[in-house]
Amino acid sequence: MEKCELGLSAQRIYQDLVAEHDFEGKYWSVYRFVKALEVTQEAPFRRMEVEPGEELQIDFGAGSKIRNAEGTYRRTHVLRCVLSHSRKGYTEAVFRQDTESFLRALENAFWSFGGVPQRVVFDNAKCAVKTPDWYDPELNPKLVEFCKHYGCAFIPTRVRTPRHKGKVERGVDYVQENALRGREFATLADQNKHLQDWEATVADTRIHGTTCKQVRSVFVDIEKGALAQLPRERFAFYHEAKRKVSRDGHISINRSCYSAPPEYLGREVWVRWDSRLLRIFDEQQRHIATHALIERGRFRTDPQHIASEKISPIERGIAHLLGKMRLIGPSSARFAEAVVAARGVEAARVLQGVIALSRKHASAEIEAACDTAWRSGAVNCRIIRQLLKRRGAASQSTMEFMDAHPIIRPMSEYESFIHEKIQGGIR
Repeated sequence: MEKCELGLSAQRIYQDLVAEHDFEGKYWSVYRFVKALEVTQEAPFRRMEVEPGEELQIDFGAGSKIRNAEGTYRRTHVLRCVLSHSRKGYTEAVFRQDTESFLRALENAFWSFGGVPQRVVFDNAKCAVKTPDWYDPELNPKLVEFCKHYGCAFIPTRVRTPRHKGKVERGVDYVQENALRGREFATLADQNKHLQDWEATVADTRIHGTTCKQVRSVFVDIEKGALAQLPRERFAFYHEAKRKVSRDGHISINRSCYSAPPEYLGREVWVRWDSRLLRIFDEQQRHIATHALIERGRFRTDPQHIASEKISPIERGIAHLLGKMRLIGPSSARFAEAVVAARGVEAARVLQGVIALSRKHASAEIEAACDTAWRSGAVNCRIIRQLLKRRGAASQSTMEFMDAHPIIRPMSEYESFIHEKIQGGIR
């Protein structure tokens, strides 16, 4: 025992026994005896219970997949928030574990609870903690401002010590096993709607295994009133950057493109965006456009941002083309309606061709051609063009050759002039 207390190894103890006491046993006998002495009983874990409104534990876990319209899948993450006293929970699915998504989901949890806990316990994820340190961690600056806005403290756990937030660790498994396993959703909003209904009908109504009380009853009767009051406004979280409007009239943010008014083509603008909206401002910080945020690789174009000369008649639609045909005359309008009825979508090109002829021919000529075509049942632009061409050829008149005119000299004068010159040359 004395040698074990000195920290000697089993091999050293065996050697000393052989040298000092003429020990004849085997090494493995000494080894097993020493190992038996080293067995110690671990101290039991201490369960930490807190007062109402004191603590909220949060953690991320894998969510259900989102099946896009193209048939591809996109994975999601769920943020699980659990009030440590009542075990009241809130769950929200997000696409990314970035700082903005994390803060927005945590903020939604506060507003769902109707109050703010004294402290929030989370691990050392990059979206929250820049430099992990058990004694003095460096938090993300946006998280610091968020905590100031809501008047709460953020307490990271020790690195690789999930038991420091054990109440939510099991809560994440509960969400994955009970609410999401075997399910897939068309959109992120559908998944969050399902989680909201599940929270109200299943998670809140259960009898918790540790407290042996209904979660909703403990929250409503005890913990909700202990939460701090919410501020008047939500936390103003947004990114800001300067962008130049490209030749196609769009700016690029996170590989997605958003339109700007055509008068700002080639100019620099200020852009502010959060997880929902994107706002565009001119150099004097005047608001000029607002867009809903879209997925990467997609375009969002406001119809008011397209210059009128860049909108083709076909793009404006059949109604626009019919309106232009009515301006030519009733026969043209009647012909246009017959073309639309007979040719459907193809009618747009035909009407556009007839309208183009109005730049070269008078309205009366087009009216006559359209009337003839309508009566004959022809519903194409080619017949209108041929009728106008024939009418133009028939209207041409031939000018007669004039022998005499005040500004034309008589032929006899030219004859005399030439005769004199020739005679003069002979002399």
